[in-house]
Amino acid sequence: MKRISIVTLVAFVAVLVPRIALAHAHLLSSTPVADATVQGPNVPIELRFNSRVDGGHSVLALVTRDGDGAAKLVIDKQSADNNLNAHATLKPGSYTLRWQALAPDGHITRGEIPFTVR
Repeated sequence: MKRISIVTLVAFVAVLVPRIALAHAHLLSSTPVADATVQGPNVPIELRFNSRVDGGHSVLALVTRDGDGAAKLVIDKQSADNNLNAHATLKPGSYTLRWQALAPDGHITRGEIPFTVR
């Protein structure tokens, strides 16, 4: 009987561990894409991840390329569990979108997406 319990436990762990490892939020795609030139002034922002992200505890911020200013964006209602959405009204210039996403496993991933508004 103990042998069956150990086999069951090992099988359970073998199935669970890969799911935990995949829970980190890795960026799959973005709008705007890195180094893109987009039409302003209204710029939609969408980040799509490989797993769910917590929109209430994630952060999106825009920084001007000259480092003169930073503005935290309000994250819109998520269009999907694995997306972060926002919008910005921007003047022509160079920007960097800094993102920080909280995954269900509690890990935070971060990144930057440079782009230009014309």
